[in-house]
Amino acid sequence: MRLLILLTFLLTFSSYAQDSFSSEDYNVSRNDLETNIFKKDTTANALVIYEYGNSYINKNTFFLNFEYKQKLKILKRDGFEKATIKIYLYNSNKKKEKVTDIYAETQNLVDGKVVRTKLNKDQIFTERYNANYTLVKFTMPNVQEGSVITYRYEMESPFIYKYKGWEFQDDIPKIHSEYHTSIPAIYEYNIKLVGQLPLSKNETGRKNRCVEGGNGTYADCFTADYVMNNIPAFVEEDYMTTRDNYLSKIDYELRIIRYFDGTVDNITKTWETADKELKTDENIGRQLNKNVASNVSIADSILSEPNLLKRAKGIYKYVQNNFTWNERYGIYNESSVKELTREKSGSVAEINILLHNLLEEYDIEVSPVLMSTRGNGLPTKIYPVISDFNYLIVQAKINNKTYLLDATDEYLSFGELPFRCLNQYGRKLDFKKGSEWIDIAPKKVSTIVYKAELSVNEDELIEGQLHASSSGYHAIPLKKAYFSNKQDYVNYFNEKNSNVEVIDHSTKTKEKSDFIFDENFEIEYLPETVGDNIYINPFIFNFFKENPFKLQERTYPIDFGYKDAYLYNLTLDLNDLYEVVEMPESKTFNLPNNTGQVNFISKTENNQVKIYLKINFSKAIYEQEYYSYLKDFMSNVVDIQNNSLIVIKKK
Repeated sequence: MRLLILLTFLLTFSSYAQDSFSSEDYNVSRNDLETNIFKKDTTANALVIYEYGNSYINKNTFFLNFEYKQKLKILKRDGFEKATIKIYLYNSNKKKEKVTDIYAETQNLVDGKVVRTKLNKDQIFTERYNANYTLVKFTMPNVQEGSVITYRYEMESPFIYKYKGWEFQDDIPKIHSEYHTSIPAIYEYNIKLVGQLPLSKNETGRKNRCVEGGNGTYADCFTADYVMNNIPAFVEEDYMTTRDNYLSKIDYELRIIRYFDGTVDNITKTWETADKELKTDENIGRQLNKNVASNVSIADSILSEPNLLKRAKGIYKYVQNNFTWNERYGIYNESSVKELTREKSGSVAEINILLHNLLEEYDIEVSPVLMSTRGNGLPTKIYPVISDFNYLIVQAKINNKTYLLDATDEYLSFGELPFRCLNQYGRKLDFKKGSEWIDIAPKKVSTIVYKAELSVNEDELIEGQLHASSSGYHAIPLKKAYFSNKQDYVNYFNEKNSNVEVIDHSTKTKEKSDFIFDENFEIEYLPETVGDNIYINPFIFNFFKENPFKLQERTYPIDFGYKDAYLYNLTLDLNDLYEVVEMPESKTFNLPNNTGQVNFISKTENNQVKIYLKINFSKAIYEQEYYSYLKDFMSNVVDIQNNSLIVIKKK
C-alpha cells in the first residue's frame, strides 16, 4: 500500500514537473527544457518564460542605461523566427545609442543531456535601418523545437528625453515580465500605462543621492518596479486600429528638466504654448493665412452662389477633382500652398490647407483639425505631443451645422472622411480662442440594401430583378471598382457569384462622390433539384461569408469605425406552379443593451415566398466586454445566410 502511494506521488510530481516552467529567474531549469507545451495557450509557437529590464541614469555620464534579459522557449517550428533578435538604436545629430555586452546561448536537451551553443561575436550584424535608426541583429545558433534561448545585453543612450519604454505584451504569450526604473528627481516624465491587462506588481520607492551635480548638489531618484504575469499573446483581428493603441506597455514622455543651477526647462508644453508655436510655424500657421484664390480657376457660378452650403460644396469638389494626393501624410506643408496650385499634386496637409484657405476666402467659417489616422495610434490627451499627429483635415460650419472635410479622395461625399481618419477624436485649432478636442465620427449610418423580386418559371429557372443600394463607407469601394472599369465590375460580380448570371446591369449613380451607389441587376439562375424537391438559397448576396471573430477572448475593443445596417428583402413568386415544402425558421436576437439587432422573417403569402433580414449595429466601437456576444451574434448571422433553404416542388 505504501509503495502504491509512493508511486502515485512520484507520477503526480513527474506529471506536474513536465508541465511547469521556471519563470522566477533567468536561469534555465530542467523543466524549461523538458516542457514542450504551454497549456494556457496550446496554439503558441514560442513562449517568453522570463523577461527582465532595468533603466537608470548613469551617475557619471548622465546617460540613460538599459539592461535587458530574456529566456524564451521555442515550442514549434513556426516559432523559429523568434530566434532572430533585433535591437534598434536611435541616432540624431551625431549622437547615438550603443549596445554592449551581448551574450546569448541556445540550450537543447539531447539524449537526456543539456547541450549549450553560444552565440559568437561574428554572428552579430549591424546595418543601417533608416535615417534615425541602426539595427543590430543576430540569429541564435542550433535552434530546434524545444530549444530554450537566453540572451542579454546593455544599452547606453544620450537621449534622456527618450526614456526606455517597456512592452509587456507581444504576439506570443509571456509568463513573467518585469521592468525596473530609477529616475532622478531633476527629470519629470509623463508616464502612461497602455492596455487592458493589470499589473501584478506596481511599487515605487526612493533612492537617496543617486546622482550628483558638483559643488555639493545632488538629487534623489524615484524608483519603480512593474511586474506582469501570465500575459496572453496579442493576436490581431479584424475591426481594430493599430496594435499600439491596445498593447499592454509603459510609455515615457519627458516633461520637465530641473537643472542643478536652478533653471527649469519645460519640455512638454501646454496646449496654449503649442497653439502659439503652431500659429507662427512657417509650414502650418502661416500657410493657413495665404490668399490663393487668384491662383486657381473656380467657376464664377460657384463663387457667386448665394447658398453657402452649395458654394462650399462647389469649392470642395473643385479641390477634389483638380488636385491629386501624393499619398504622403503629415501636418506640415512640404511646399507652399501656392506651389501646390502650380504642381497640382501634394500631401494631405497641402491639399487640405488649400481647401481651408479657399473656403475661408469665400466666407465659409473653417478651422484646421489635427488628427492621427487609425494606423498611427491615438494621440494622447494628457498633454500636447505634436508628433502624435500625422493628418490634417478641415472643419466647416455652415448654417449651424458642422462638416468635417478631406479633399484627398474624389470618391468622398461632402462631409465624409476617408476610413483611415475614423480614429475617435482630433484637435481643432483656433488661434484666437484656443484649440480644443473634437469628436471624429460619421454622422450618417452606412448601409447595404438588397431588394430582389424574382419568380420561378415552369422550367424551374429563377429570374428577375435585383436592386442594390449601398451608402457611405459601403459605397466607396463599389464606386471605385465601377468607375475604374465598368465591364470588369460586372465580370467580377459574375465570377464571385458563379451560379448567378447577370443579364443586364445599370446604375443611377452618376458622380463618383455621390453618397449612395444605386445599381440594378437583371439576373437568372438554376436552383439545385433533388428528386421532386427544388432547393433555393434565398441569399444571392451574403453580407458576411464567415464569422470575423475567432479568438477565445479579445483584450481590445471592436472598432468598426462607423455605425452600419444591412437589409435584405426577397419576394419569390411561385406563379401558382409550385408549392412550399419547407421554409427557414424566423429568428430575432439582440446584442446587450440593445446595441445590435437581427430580425429574420420568413413567410409565404399569396403564393409568394418572402424573406426579410435586417442587421443593425448601433455602435461604431464596442468595448471588449461585448466580444463574446458579438461572436455569437455574428455566428447566428452567418448561419442564417448559409443555412437557410427554401424547399419547393411542382404542384
